[in-house]
Amino acid sequence: MNDVEIVITNTGKRISITPGTSVADLAKEYLQQKTVEDGKAPLPILGSLVNNKVQPLQYRIYTPKTIQLLDITSRQGFRMYRNSLHFMLYKAVKDCYPEAELHIDHSLQNGYYCRIEGENLPGKMEVCSTVRDRMIAMQEADLPFTSRTMLINDAIELVRNENMPKTLYVLEHLRQLYVEMDFLGDTVHKINGKLAPSTSCIQCWDFRQFEDGYMLQCADPEHPDKLSLYSETPKLFAIFREHHQWVDLMHMSTVADYNRIVYNGGGQQLILLAEALHEKKYAEIADQVRQSGARMVLLAGPSSSGKTTSCRRLSIQLSVLGYDVCQLSLDDYFVCRARTPKLPNGEFDFESIDALDIPLLNDHLLALLRGEEVKIPTFDFIKGDPYYSGKTLKLGPRSILVVEGIHALNPKLTAQIDDAMKFKVYVSALTQLTIDDQNIIHGTDNRLVRRIVRDNNFRGWNAYETIRRWPDVVRGERKHIFPYQENANVMFNSALLYELGVLKRYAEPLLKQVPEDCNEYSIARQLLDFSELLLPIDDKFIPYNSIMREFLGGSTFNY
Repeated sequence: MNDVEIVITNTGKRISITPGTSVADLAKEYLQQKTVEDGKAPLPILGSLVNNKVQPLQYRIYTPKTIQLLDITSRQGFRMYRNSLHFMLYKAVKDCYPEAELHIDHSLQNGYYCRIEGENLPGKMEVCSTVRDRMIAMQEADLPFTSRTMLINDAIELVRNENMPKTLYVLEHLRQLYVEMDFLGDTVHKINGKLAPSTSCIQCWDFRQFEDGYMLQCADPEHPDKLSLYSETPKLFAIFREHHQWVDLMHMSTVADYNRIVYNGGGQQLILLAEALHEKKYAEIADQVRQSGARMVLLAGPSSSGKTTSCRRLSIQLSVLGYDVCQLSLDDYFVCRARTPKLPNGEFDFESIDALDIPLLNDHLLALLRGEEVKIPTFDFIKGDPYYSGKTLKLGPRSILVVEGIHALNPKLTAQIDDAMKFKVYVSALTQLTIDDQNIIHGTDNRLVRRIVRDNNFRGWNAYETIRRWPDVVRGERKHIFPYQENANVMFNSALLYELGVLKRYAEPLLKQVPEDCNEYSIARQLLDFSELLLPIDDKFIPYNSIMREFLGGSTFNY
């Protein structure tokens, strides 16, 4: 049989291999070469991109391929690390407390908040110590992660026997003949994504008590030998807790629960309930603003969090309380292109706070608070320059100014304004659903799907363009937005329980158009994988003032 030519993108080399060679064999040779070149042990290879599709190291090659070997420092590699760590935790809980249930509820500062529930469990300190010791033992034993493709009916029966009702319901509604199931020793699960080759590759983590549950803390992808830095975020955690309490009351915390409700005809009611919750929260925030005595509301959040719609709807609630609401967008205070800071790759860094004309903004805010009339600039995004169109703004005795933009909570932005004048609101889509009790849907992925749909509807961009730009957006958020989220007086979760089922209809055709010959294909596939688990919902019942209309179109608001 003739040899097969492949390209290893990590080295740029073309090599010929025997058909049936595994990626693990290639990884072994690569690691040996790196050890000789660098004089130290390289990071473990966790998986690969084979023709830009994520594959485990067990994958065997029979035809020409382009292969990128992945470690924890890559986005796809870190997901494999995280998936594997979650499976280790699940198995440890099953091994130590067979009747207990593990719930991985949400991410929190590169860690994951977990609950272990069941009757006759010992105290949390003992549970934590026992589970951690079992995970350490698994890591030292170097147990292999394996996957097996089986008939969907066989997988359903296997999961039913393991008493995994949420996973069972997801499998029962998959419209496919075969499904890939994952194994760690004698423990089975359906993990949403590929896994590392073995437990010894998962080298840096911690499991500890946190609040009334536990924290599974991950390695820092940029410094893989260290745990990610953790800082207390009580306000963010409180928002997660509030929404988990609400979805528990609705008996809808997972995709399995969501699918059950939609399958039984409850989609319209789900939309109405989710929208009513949003309206209630906007009214509560407006009342808090009134009680604070502030003259200015600063509203911030990451990309595609629904800031603009939140600004409009909060303004309406403030008007109900008797305020004369004036709105100001930070987008109009961008500096001209010549003064815009740049990224290391030479592209403009529009996410930087230094892309804004801060002195001019503060001059205008101070003048407005003195009761003066101010000429407001408008930024021309095509020409890259601000101009004055005659638009003016003046605050009266009952006026309140709502300032919206990604940097609104950064103290540097409004350093000249007395803090007593400011009420700060942080908006983000903190996804409330999990796939099942151990597989979460990240808020970052939720926002990316929103942005893909919006960019296509209003900018004419395809999914490839949006995904290509997304890493720079995320880096900007980590640097310029997330560090200041706890400065908020109040946080608002803009995620809607039904939204992924609605976005599915719009996003899936766009994601399927991402070509296989680009790195963005792997991200598109990952988004499609979890989208395929959801039953769709018709968007005709969504109100015209909904945050969803900011992405779908048809809003009563002008953007």
